Amino acid sequence: MKTVTISTRLSREELFDLDELAESAGLDRSGMARSLVRRGLKEMKTEAALKAYAQQRASLSRASEMAELSPWDFLMKLQASGGTIHYDIADFEEDLHANP
Repeated sequence: MKTVTISTRLSREELFDLDELAESAGLDRSGMARSLVRRGLKEMKTEAALKAYAQQRASLSRASEMAELSPWDFLMKLQASGGTIHYDIADFEEDLHANP
């Protein structure tokens, strides 16, 4: 995967925390920053998918794709977040055709 360089500003406290985390993980500052960005992106994608599903703007199948999770893993996240499952015949048919 080709990477690009970005820059950001951190407070001294944030930089100290970043360096401490990096050291405890055996990473350099850059590696730790990448790890944190990846985790944050994953978490935010999941949150957006849960919200879309809760607002019925996405089916279970689509929401799990948005979160880059299997439908089962998405349901586990939904349960952990206190969300409600809404699944009807149209959703079943969509899932049936999406997963040959």
